[in-house]
Amino acid sequence: MTAQTPPIPPTPPIPRDIPDLPAIPGIPALMPSAVPATAVVAPARRPWTAVYRLLAAALSAAAVTADMIIGPAARVACDFAVQANILLALVLAVSARRAWSARRPLPSGLTGAAVFYVTIAALVHHLLPAAASITGAPDTHPLWQSTAAHILHTAAPAAALLDWLLLTAPDRLHLRMAAPWLLCPLAYLAFSLTRGELLAPGMPERYLYPFLDAAQHGYKHVLGNALLLGLTFYALAVLLVAVDHARPNPVRRRTKTGFRLRPPVG
Repeated sequence: MTAQTPPIPPTPPIPRDIPDLPAIPGIPALMPSAVPATAVVAPARRPWTAVYRLLAAALSAAAVTADMIIGPAARVACDFAVQANILLALVLAVSARRAWSARRPLPSGLTGAAVFYVTIAALVHHLLPAAASITGAPDTHPLWQSTAAHILHTAAPAAALLDWLLLTAPDRLHLRMAAPWLLCPLAYLAFSLTRGELLAPGMPERYLYPFLDAAQHGYKHVLGNALLLGLTFYALAVLLVAVDHARPNPVRRRTKTGFRLRPPVG
């Protein structure tokens, strides 16, 4: 007698909504991460940008060198416009090398600070009467003095602004950078007042800027001027950040990534 195979029970229907499986203990969950653009897009060299930045850096360096030769080097080094142009020359030189060798740009906070400092130095020079004197004795080298002053307070800031507007990608500055940028002018205020106290009374150029002359105006008046300038500088920093987010991208270009996206088949 042949044994009969027991009937196979029917398979239960597969539910439409399958609940998620619980996480396995001991295995950390993977966090989503953005793939950097350099992983799929080869960095491109920008030789013309490098040449422009190198020329602008050489212009600032030449003006600072001329001031150092004409006037006392110790006094010239204490000028805020000279310090800002030294920083600008260094930043532009390094940025030129990175653009030439297709490397990542410098941090936006550093490049933005260089543009911000030369801009406020130019505004103080042009908007405040007798804000900054030309280094060296008056009329010692009038042509060199005038040329260096125009480069430090006009040509170099204009070149820095053009580089920032036309040769850098937007949306890199943030509002949180505005307050740290003011630390350098604040440190310069403390340095200028300390320097004035250490120098002998009646010494020429004891205070490099007339609105910071505590011997003539008193500390209350000087600190009031510094507060107004600080608020103005902060507003300018916020304006730079706003312009950076509103301006178009001047360096946008189509690049080949090696990936070809096609519509799905079927």
